[in-house]
This record gives sequence, structure tokens and C-alpha cells, in this order.
Amino acid sequence: MTETTSLSRIDDAALNTLFRHARTAKNFAPDPIPDADLHAIYDLVKMGPTSMNLQSLRVVYVQSAEQKARLSEHLSEANRAKAASAPVNAILAADTDFHETLHITTPHFPGAKDSFADESRRETMARGQAWLAAGYFIMAVRALGYAAGPMGGFKAAALDSDFFAGSSWRSICVVNIGKPGPDAWQDRAPRLDFDYAARIV
Repeated sequence: MTETTSLSRIDDAALNTLFRHARTAKNFAPDPIPDADLHAIYDLVKMGPTSMNLQSLRVVYVQSAEQKARLSEHLSEANRAKAASAPVNAILAADTDFHETLHITTPHFPGAKDSFADESRRETMARGQAWLAAGYFIMAVRALGYAAGPMGGFKAAALDSDFFAGSSWRSICVVNIGKPGPDAWQDRAPRLDFDYAARIV
């Protein structure tokens, strides 16, 4: 049976949490994040739409001191203190062999796997859809009452060789997660107006 949900507009408090008042955190309180909440973040993310429901995003939650130190070696100098202050760092990756699970995620299309035989096309799709899901990931973190600090400054090849050796996972970004610490926010940078960036035709 297909589950249906009536659509309704969320209230301003929820919109503020997800968008208007949300900011990228630069430092975090030391409060640990329960494993149940890490599961809950992913369980929200996986519900977001991706092309053909291919679900190429993979997540590694880094929380032990040993593993955080290991991750830090691959981060740019400017990002190390921010990452160290967060109780959890999430490595978001694209699985370039996502086609191996299409029989699970796309049962209505029996030939789905064969349509991604070309490795170059598969990697392009994997990365593009993983980036889409990364946006869902940040929204899910915020929805559960945490601050997110996405970062792009890291040595991807070295990180992949260390954390994902022998696998088809390829890192795309690192997201720091936790409750905001003191002076966690920078002033919000300007946004482009609708009339500049959008149009109705």
C-alpha cells in the first residue's frame, strides 16, 4: 500500500529553524550527540528525492578522538579547529557503484543497473545526486535541533585513500555537527534578490 500524506505549509518557526535563522556554525559545544540522532538524520535524508531514487550518498560519522585526529590530518589548516570542536564530523561521500543497489531502490525498473554500465556517466550521476542529498543532510541536522558546519577544505584523494580504501566511495564534503558553542556565528553574508536570480515565465 502506498503511504500518502496531505501537504500543509510548515509554520514560521520551522522555516526559521531550517532557513531564515539557521547559520553555518564555526564552533560547537562539547555535548555528545546520541547515536539515535545520527540514525535519525540519515533516516530523514534517505527520504529526499534523487534521480531514479539512486541514493548515492554515503555517510561516515566520525566521533572518537582517535578517528577525529585521523580525519584532521586531511583537513586544511583553517578547518581543523572547527572540526575538532564539533562532537561529530560527518564525511559525506558519493558511491560510484550505486548501481549495485538499484535492484533495491528502483524495483520498478529491472534494467536500471545496466543503464549505468559506463563508469564516467555513473560517477557524474553519483556525485551530482550525492550533492543533492548533502543539502537534505544539512536540513535534517537543523531539523533535529543541531547546527551544521559544512566544509570543503580537505585533501579528498588522501581522505579517500585513508577512510575508503578499496571501496567505491568518494568524499564530497565534511559536515561538522553539534550544538552551537559560544560566538558560533559569523554575520550572514548577503543573498541575491529574487529579481536578480529568479524569474517567472
